[in-house]
Amino acid sequence: MTKIFAHEPDAGRYTLVVDGELVAVADYRINGDSISFNHTYTQPKRRGHGYAAEVVEFAMDDVAKNSGRRVVPMCWYVADWFDAHPERAALLTR
Repeated sequence: MTKIFAHEPDAGRYTLVVDGELVAVADYRINGDSISFNHTYTQPKRRGHGYAAEVVEFAMDDVAKNSGRRVVPMCWYVADWFDAHPERAALLTR
């Protein structure tokens, strides 16, 4: 199985491609010094394999390493991801 993660800033999204198929996306909007994640999607036939969690983790790692922005979890899935990963709370805006 080949997994390719990507940041597509022109499209405002992070993606996960598995074996050549786009399976998960985390969309965002930049608002000054914050980044709002407003939608996470996994192809219906690929749900239940943790792909959304993987793309969100990739996105949070990228934000932490490369942007200095704080995250606003507008999407319920991203909010739940932070609830499950309290060690990453420093990325959240207050």
